[in-house]
Amino acid sequence: MTLSAAVHVLIPFLLCIALANTHIFDKVLVDVSYDHYAEKKVDNLPAFLAMPFNCLINVGYILLAIYWLLQRMPDGKSNRAAAYSKEVFALMALAYGPVQWIRLATLRRAPSVLDQWFTLPIFAWVLVWCQVIDKGWSSRYALMVESCSLLSYGLSLLHPRGFEAALGLHIASAAFAGVRAQLKHGDSASMRYFCLALLSCAGFVILKLLDHHLAEYWMFQTLTGHFWSKVCDILQFHYSFCFLTRLSENAHKRSS
Repeated sequence: MTLSAAVHVLIPFLLCIALANTHIFDKVLVDVSYDHYAEKKVDNLPAFLAMPFNCLINVGYILLAIYWLLQRMPDGKSNRAAAYSKEVFALMALAYGPVQWIRLATLRRAPSVLDQWFTLPIFAWVLVWCQVIDKGWSSRYALMVESCSLLSYGLSLLHPRGFEAALGLHIASAAFAGVRAQLKHGDSASMRYFCLALLSCAGFVILKLLDHHLAEYWMFQTLTGHFWSKVCDILQFHYSFCFLTRLSENAHKRSS
C-alpha cells in the first residue's frame, strides 16, 4: 500500500468527519433509532453488538479491503495508475465498514450522516478507475469527480430524499462508465463480473428498502433484509474489484 493512496483517502475522510460533527447537517433526514431496522436489539449485549448480525457483517468490509490490498497488479509503468486506483478503492472499503458499525453502536447523527456521505465517493471512484483504464491517470479528472461527488451530498439539505437522488445518480453513472469500459476493453470474464456486480447492487438496494416487509417471513426474521443487503454490498464491492482489475489487465496487455 502506498502512502499517497492512504493520504488520498484520509484527507477527505477527515474533512467529512469534521463537517458531520458540526450543525450543518442537523436537518438531514437520517435514522437514529433501532426501529429503523428489522433486526431486534439484544439488550444484554454491549452497544457495539446491539444488533449482532447487522453489526458483525461490517467485518466483511474490512476483510474484503485487506484481501484486495494484498492483491498485486501486473508490473509495468502503464499499470501503476491501476494499482493506485485499486488501493484507493480498497481503503475506501476499509474506512466504510467501521463507520457503519459506529453508526449502529452509537445511533448518533454524525456517523449516520457519514454512512450516507461516504457511499457517494465510493461509487464515484468507479468513474475514476474506468478513466484510468481508458486514458490513464488524470489528477484533474479524479479531483473533479471526487469533489462533485462529495458536494452532491448537499442535495440532502435541499430535500428529504436528496441523498437518495444523489445515490441514484451515482449508481447510474458508475453503471454507464462500466458499460463503456466493458465495450472497449472487456471480455467474457469481465462481462460476467460486471453482471454480478450489477445484480449485487440491485440486491443491496432492494433488500435494504424491503427490510421491514421481508421480516414478516420467518427466513428474514433473524438474518434480516438489511443484513443481506450488506452481504450484497460486500459482493458488489468484490465483483467491482474483479471487473475493474480484469479490465486493467486487458488494457495493460494491449498496451504492451
